Amino acid sequence: MPLGRNFWLTRLNKPLSAVLESSYKEVMSKNLTHVPYYPGCSLKTKALGYERSAMDCAKAIGFEMHEIATWNCCGASFPLTKDNLMGLAAPANILLEAEQHCQEREIDANLITLCSFCYNTLKRTDFAFREEPKKLETLNAFLKRQYQGSIKVVHYLEYLRDVIGFDNLAKMVKRDMSSLRVAPYYGCLLLKPQKEMALDDPEEPVILHDFLEAIGCQVVDFPGQVDCCGSYLIMRDPEKVLELSHNILQEANDYGADALVTACPLCQSNLDQSEGERRGSDHYIGVQGMPIFYFTQLLAVALGLDTEPHQFERHCIDPTSILSACLEDGAKPIEAKK
Repeated sequence: MPLGRNFWLTRLNKPLSAVLESSYKEVMSKNLTHVPYYPGCSLKTKALGYERSAMDCAKAIGFEMHEIATWNCCGASFPLTKDNLMGLAAPANILLEAEQHCQEREIDANLITLCSFCYNTLKRTDFAFREEPKKLETLNAFLKRQYQGSIKVVHYLEYLRDVIGFDNLAKMVKRDMSSLRVAPYYGCLLLKPQKEMALDDPEEPVILHDFLEAIGCQVVDFPGQVDCCGSYLIMRDPEKVLELSHNILQEANDYGADALVTACPLCQSNLDQSEGERRGSDHYIGVQGMPIFYFTQLLAVALGLDTEPHQFERHCIDPTSILSACLEDGAKPIEAKK
């Protein structure tokens, strides 16, 4: 982009280095792809590290997540009874807001999200509207607005795979991550039901595996990668969640993992907090101290970003010790892959 007379006149009182840095940031900001973003509730409370690391990584990669102006809770679960139209009102309103956001800015009608629950609810709602247009017609009348069905709900991982490309992502890696033996944990809602979600094979998924390979980690495959962590059962039967999460972590440990990585705030919370609860228990022996990462936190490390805003300190199991070979003190910067 040419730098004209007015550009220089407004910057004569700045050092040349500051001028060049400023112009670089301006040009880069204009080149970032604008992607509408729905955060959901957890990303604004317990999973702030997930959101902050995702946003920082996005800018480093070349896109910028813009939170839609008005949003509400998605409801956290898709209604299982076919006649429960009111259960679709909350996610329908989000899709409508996203559609309006895209139309006003004349951009691609994608809506990116991070939470597996939000992703599942929004994507299944959109699928229901496409399969049964009468439902959409009824809800449009109720909401007194017209959702046209143009939005494509996309998970952040899906965007990295299908838009950025894992091969291209691998070329952006700045830190050597090869010391990390990481087990991908998918949980339930990212992949199921298969027909509606259509993200990956629900029984033998590879998207997290491929992501971890792209950023240079050693990937540890283990059978429990799609087992349930207990989900919202933590509210009324926490002991059952302790049992389920212990089984997942013990199996990952048995297969040689140093850490687990997930895309779900509730999975991360259940596994991380439950591991803290198990300390000192005579019943739950075996695996101790396995960190549970959000995949974007590891991506931030791999991209060479400052990880201080990403709230590693809020994890029950301190993850920084196994990152010592990758982070600043013991970092081994690597050349970008050709």
